[in-house]
Amino acid sequence: SSHVFIMGHKNADLDAVGAAVGVSCMCRKKGKKAYIVIDKEVNTSKLLLEEIYRVPEYEGVFISEQDAMLLCDNRSTLIVVDTNRPDQVEYMPLLETISQVCVIDHHRRAADYIDPVTVNFHAPYASSACEMVTEILQYTTNIMSLAKLEAEALYAGMVIDTKSFTFKT
Repeated sequence: SSHVFIMGHKNADLDAVGAAVGVSCMCRKKGKKAYIVIDKEVNTSKLLLEEIYRVPEYEGVFISEQDAMLLCDNRSTLIVVDTNRPDQVEYMPLLETISQVCVIDHHRRAADYIDPVTVNFHAPYASSACEMVTEILQYTTNIMSLAKLEAEALYAGMVIDTKSFTFKT
């Protein structure tokens, strides 16, 4: 891929942000820069995002929808995390523009799911998208080499979606 973009759902929560950070980490460890497309103003993860913005490895990783549209081309890949519904993604025009799309999601499959997809990792039995990304990280990178904040972001997503490990654990 010429560029890798990662995007969650609108009003990104800790699971969407944590999963995006985990995928970004995996890409970085494999030598590929990835961009996380997020509305920096409208989300429910402001405190976590403020911490991540200060990490040198994440300088320039979080970009706006408009910047993503300017960077993408016909060899770009889009990885959608924490949703499988096209109407819920952070930025629909990016989904419509990029033809190589991967979905990592734990919600039940909706009637109007993202289609077509190149890779679909769909596991409704999983507690969170962060759990799924952590599982992928175990097989693709040295999980012990994650930065502390990356591990905390993944953990935060799991905590929020399991209601502090009382649901779907």
